[in-house]
Amino acid sequence: MPQGNAFGSFIPIILLFVIFYFFLIRPQKAKEKEHQKMIAGLAKNDEVVTSGGIHGTIVNVKEKTIVLRVDENVKMEIEKTCVAALLKSQK
Repeated sequence: MPQGNAFGSFIPIILLFVIFYFFLIRPQKAKEKEHQKMIAGLAKNDEVVTSGGIHGTIVNVKEKTIVLRVDENVKMEIEKTCVAALLKSQK
């Protein structure tokens, strides 16, 4: 029986890992870094959407949370990481 090169049998596995890296891992890391940058830049009067779909305006920014005004006299305190998108920035 002919024996093939041991390295030759690993080439498809290595190629698969490279494809996964460039199409899945790398874009996800870039998206995560952009989200962290957005969270760090949150300020009072910014309009945001939470991951639960709640729209509101930031009233107060704390270390790990923000106070969000949802409607007249309705305020919620949520984790900063729950902010999914920044609609309008007041900067």
